Amino acid sequence: MSGHDHAHDGHGGDGHGHGPGGHSHGVSADADRRWLAIALALIGGFMAVEVVVGVMANSLALISDAAHMLTDAVSIVLALIAMRLAARPARGGFTYGLKRAEILSAQANGLTLILLGLWLAYEAVRRLMDPPPVEGGLVVVTALAGIAVNVAAAWCISRANRSALVVEGAYQHILNDLFAFIGTAVAGVIVLTTGFRQADAIATLVVVVLMLKAGYGLIRESGRILLEAAPAHVDPDAVGDRLVGHPPVTEVHDLHIWTITSGQAALSAHVLVEPAGDCHAVRRDLERLLEKEYGITHTTLQVDHAQESLLTVGRAGGSPPDAHCADAHGPVHRQGPHDH
Repeated sequence: MSGHDHAHDGHGGDGHGHGPGGHSHGVSADADRRWLAIALALIGGFMAVEVVVGVMANSLALISDAAHMLTDAVSIVLALIAMRLAARPARGGFTYGLKRAEILSAQANGLTLILLGLWLAYEAVRRLMDPPPVEGGLVVVTALAGIAVNVAAAWCISRANRSALVVEGAYQHILNDLFAFIGTAVAGVIVLTTGFRQADAIATLVVVVLMLKAGYGLIRESGRILLEAAPAHVDPDAVGDRLVGHPPVTEVHDLHIWTITSGQAALSAHVLVEPAGDCHAVRRDLERLLEKEYGITHTTLQVDHAQESLLTVGRAGGSPPDAHCADAHGPVHRQGPHDH
């Protein structure tokens, strides 16, 4: 599908598209980059300190927290980059612009989370079987400081544009990191008061679970977009039935719904109307319906009179009246006698 605007009139058919500059979707220049930059500075600065302290305290839990914070920092950097790329107008062969840079960023971030999580899980299991000495006092102090830093960073990101997958992913990661630091602080207290050194490895495994969950969620959501699946909250069959239930529409086929980037769904369809129907009015009505009920503003609707469509196909290939949509992709939605 093209992001450029095209229109066609002929035999009652209309094509309509919204240009990439007509609406604001997903990662955009309107997102507050300043808040993301502040969160990045907080996370990056504390992460460097935490790695040093984690090595000094011989705490895998602190090192795993630092690894998680690294992925948080990367996700914020990718969000900032994606904002700039998404703000560029569509040109040349990139008819949607570079809006999917956000989705590629989310894929990379999710994969990194999973790989780091698997490595930390291996180290944690190894330490459970042969726990090294851990400086519980350093762990507690560093974890408490980490809680404060994560609260501040989460607040900063909450003030930015969270409608974008990569920004929302960074926000969720920081919340997960906050819970992980709480677990690390508890583990440090246990080590300090009871000498149970395995608590450090157990806290690491808790962090690993959070990392794997977040990584899987990012890969799943971004994968749906890359595979051009319909948005999770939109049922294409229900949309087709809703469109065909709008008089004077008699049939809808070649219905496709996909996601360009976070918060920007697109739809295309071939719509047939009764011979006396006004194709232009139907197209405008359906566009308003799709925007109001489903939040879909990027639409391409080819609207034809049913009788003319049948005659055109018949002249071209001699197909019987009911076979004009036999090669349509996906289900065909027809008006029933009870629908008027």
